Amino acid sequence: MKNKRVLCVLLTLASMLLPVGAQGLKDAVGKHFLMGAAINVDQTTGKDSLSTATITKHFNCIVAENCMKPEGMQPAEGKFKWRKAERFVKFGEDRGMTVIGHVLVWHSQTPDWFFKDANGNPATKEQLIERMKTHILTVVGHFKGRIKGWDVVNEAIEDDGTYRQSPWYQIIGPEYIELAFRFAHEADPDAELYYNDYSMSNPAKREKVCEIVRDLKAKGIRIDAVGMQSHHGLTWPSMADYEASMNAFAACGVKVMITELDLNVLPNPDSFGGAEVSQNFEYNERMDPYKKGLPADVERRIHERWLEFFQIYKRHEHQITRVCVWGVSDAQSWMNDWPIKGRTAYPLLFDRQYQPKAVVKEIIHLYK
Repeated sequence: MKNKRVLCVLLTLASMLLPVGAQGLKDAVGKHFLMGAAINVDQTTGKDSLSTATITKHFNCIVAENCMKPEGMQPAEGKFKWRKAERFVKFGEDRGMTVIGHVLVWHSQTPDWFFKDANGNPATKEQLIERMKTHILTVVGHFKGRIKGWDVVNEAIEDDGTYRQSPWYQIIGPEYIELAFRFAHEADPDAELYYNDYSMSNPAKREKVCEIVRDLKAKGIRIDAVGMQSHHGLTWPSMADYEASMNAFAACGVKVMITELDLNVLPNPDSFGGAEVSQNFEYNERMDPYKKGLPADVERRIHERWLEFFQIYKRHEHQITRVCVWGVSDAQSWMNDWPIKGRTAYPLLFDRQYQPKAVVKEIIHLYK
């Protein structure tokens, strides 16, 4: 034990002496909370080999961008697919990273068969509950002991604080959230369990999520953290509301996680809002102004915005356990195709060649 303590001290001193350029985000930010990234199948298989060094140097936590969603895990009833998810988990294990599972219950990227009977009619409440239970027990049980925590329920609340009218809600009712957390805990009693949603700075949504958290805890149901998806813009959300939500969730007795962090720096249609994945608009040159690169003033504003958020996270480090960017490089971010397919987006901390943007060095300085 004494030797281990000495080794830890030596490693800490060594990291302090390293020049900033030699340090990764995980070496500085990772001392305060987990520094994570969502990674895709090409990255875990080695097809996108350029990303491996960047991921390994800068992140100590990974989340599956798509391969662990219900459509990937169980495309047909009873037919579970493990290969891609296993590669993802092993990628993290081989590098000593914390591995997070995403996602068990969601209205999107869930096969239609979940919600229909053999004749194509809506499934019964009992049938859907049984399918949910089977899916959660099988998936969480399969990775028991290897996944630190799971996004159990994703995006169950609308921005106005009402329940999303998803098939889960319409067939089972609001208790589907409680059931999902119960089943997940049954499958792996040691795994952390999270609720995850976007637009969490909206006061109405914040209060509803707090109500759900308080209800679960009052019933003795495990919930460890609320994930604040943070698909931000250059002018939104309100920083005051964003911080108010962190404080509110922490006051409910759970930790806060920044789960899907990126910056939407492109113009969007007037009817665009939130992070609902089904939003889809026709391509328009006016909505894709930076195909040849960013103007200096826009680049500067992006730089400043990143620092604003990481300054907030540092202030709230006593409440936060993980900050996770949604992707690694601008080249592979979902924002190139959402909500308008084919645009040139600049939403992440690393450019299209996986090189760190200038703000990465400043973030490391800030946390060092």
